[in-house]
Amino acid sequence: MLLKNSKIVVIKIGSSLLVDKNKKIRKKWLSSFAKDVQKLKDKNKKVIIVSSGAIALGCIKMNYNKGGLKLDKSQAIASIGQIELMNLFLNTFSKYNLNISQILLTLEDTEERRRSLNAKRTFENLFNLDFIPIVNENDTIATSEIKYGDNDRLASRVAQITNADTLILLSDVDGLFTKNPKIFKDAKLIKKVENLNKDLINTNFKGINEFGSGGMNTKIEAAKICQLSGCNMIMANGLYLNPISRIITQNKCTLFISKVSKLDARKKWIISSVSPKGELIIDDGAKKALKNGKSLLAAGIKKVNGKFKKGDHIKILDKSNNECARGLCSFSSNEVEKILGHQSKEIEKLLGYITKSEVVHKDDLVEI
Repeated sequence: MLLKNSKIVVIKIGSSLLVDKNKKIRKKWLSSFAKDVQKLKDKNKKVIIVSSGAIALGCIKMNYNKGGLKLDKSQAIASIGQIELMNLFLNTFSKYNLNISQILLTLEDTEERRRSLNAKRTFENLFNLDFIPIVNENDTIATSEIKYGDNDRLASRVAQITNADTLILLSDVDGLFTKNPKIFKDAKLIKKVENLNKDLINTNFKGINEFGSGGMNTKIEAAKICQLSGCNMIMANGLYLNPISRIITQNKCTLFISKVSKLDARKKWIISSVSPKGELIIDDGAKKALKNGKSLLAAGIKKVNGKFKKGDHIKILDKSNNECARGLCSFSSNEVEKILGHQSKEIEKLLGYITKSEVVHKDDLVEI
């Protein structure tokens, strides 16, 4: 089984696993999950848990309905619910001699290189201290503009930062189906996905419940991040007791096989960005140069989309608007507007100061 060779395992828990439809906390389930985690630890695996549920538990405590909450109110509810969530984990996991810690992350913590490296070191130190990190998005301060918005993508980013071998997304469905199984009886479970574009060409449905914020689309986004950073991903139904043991014994899940990644850590971070700030449209000559491992020069750029600063993540698209690369831009969007289509030797004259000749240097660029 896949988990046998996994040294670092990230497990994401959806809100519907912690809180049932009657807004009751599923304590028996969490206890069975803790037993599963203990088994993984006994096999010398490092475990990270990404848990939803702060807002759901805050709503239960305050007797609020999550559906009508505005952002500022939900931030306060998250603050209240975060303590409830950690107390729930602490009380349950301590019975199995499992030590837990808490890490709250925002989108910027993983998008900025320095901060993502700091986060990686924190995870490593917690492993050395034999503690299980429990991660959640910092809902108390994150605004809608800087939020992941779902813990599926957050979990994939955590998996990427920590060089995890496997990400397990536990939700309320058995995996990825050809159609929505809640509507269509002839829907079939897709057991294995190796190529997201080819294998899922006819698959499109959403699965949103009262407490959760992530549908099936967010899980596909998570799979993309995992596949590009050398991490396998399992999507499985977590509503059953002992959900991890069930995956191992019954293999009823969807397995997303990672692409063998030869990218170094820096390029993994670039390719896995979930919020590129802008786009550059390039000509065929520039596209060919990128395929040959060259840097992107101003002469090959046809158009700029969006506003971005020097050093920001950007997408690079061909003339048909297909994404062909990602990278860190050496110029701001305003500067690129002035120099696009021009030769490198003209840049100093156009901008009025000396700067780099490459718009995106090959060391800061990953071809897709």
